[in-house]
Amino acid sequence: MLLYFSIAALLSVILAAISFWLPLISPDTQKLSPYECGFDPLGSARLPYSMRFFLVAILFLLFDLEIALLLPAPWAIQLQAPLMAIVWASVIIVLLTLGFVYEWHQGGLEWAE
Repeated sequence: MLLYFSIAALLSVILAAISFWLPLISPDTQKLSPYECGFDPLGSARLPYSMRFFLVAILFLLFDLEIALLLPAPWAIQLQAPLMAIVWASVIIVLLTLGFVYEWHQGGLEWAE
């Protein structure tokens, strides 16, 4: 028991030391800047924001959250009556597919006109 605890503590200390030492080897100028998102921090704050980028980001979040609804499905299938879990997972997949096809036909996934 003591051996396992000492090995775990030693490994934790070594990994923590490496994580503090490793980034100091070659600092990147982009990582040292206060803004890592690609915007110029010294430029104008009134630049037009791409609405297309915003819509694609919102669509990604929507589909990502709906996929998260499917995460309990493997555990729910192990229940006594897995039919309802399969039905609800199928409904979610059909809704995701219909939403994706709708956005595709509306041109919401196109970057260029």
